[in-house]
Amino acid sequence: MCGRFVGFRKMEELKRYFPIDKDESKGAGVVNYNIAPTQEVLAIAQLNESKILDKYHWGVVPSWAKAKTIGYKMINARAETVATKPSFKVAFKRRRCLIPADGFYEWKGKKGDKQPMFITLSDKSPFVFAGLWENWHDKQNPNENYRLCTIITREAVGAIKALHHRMPVILHPEVYEPWLDPENHDQDALRMLIQTKAFTHGRSHLNKWRCLPISRSSMKPKTYLT
Repeated sequence: MCGRFVGFRKMEELKRYFPIDKDESKGAGVVNYNIAPTQEVLAIAQLNESKILDKYHWGVVPSWAKAKTIGYKMINARAETVATKPSFKVAFKRRRCLIPADGFYEWKGKKGDKQPMFITLSDKSPFVFAGLWENWHDKQNPNENYRLCTIITREAVGAIKALHHRMPVILHPEVYEPWLDPENHDQDALRMLIQTKAFTHGRSHLNKWRCLPISRSSMKPKTYLT
């Protein structure tokens, strides 16, 4: 799964690495070395032919839900079922996004004595999770409108498999465009994209990842990243 991750890049860096036409996040970004479910994250979505960077709450809330707290349970969508599961299938068809990150966490060891492991690319460059986004309207407060996102996960590979059986889908730059395109409704092609056009596919990509133990007290892998 993906339950905690890291994002710290300044806006100028994000624009250098990722397709961003407009910044609606007010330029501040979201600098967080331990991003948790329901917190704000940055995501890129294509709206009206523009690729827009904005803030989203992490954890999708279905339209039928009475409270946004259900978002805690829907921070991830499985690649194997995302096209058919009622909570995600419409977003998979029409509302896909890119979620920038610098790394993510898993834990190693026995319960009560687990070591946090920071997982990132060997060259220290940022990357994007394949994501979906939704709008949720609070029926008890009609003026409240929440923009939400979830991260797609798949079976883990390589060194990550020793830490957890699931990991996020991390896309190659060559597929940013078709993934973001809201007019791309070819679900077979989209499913193939997240299976074969990710850093997590194929033996040639297994050596691109570093899994590093970090302090449980700080959860800030600055020494490695800077």
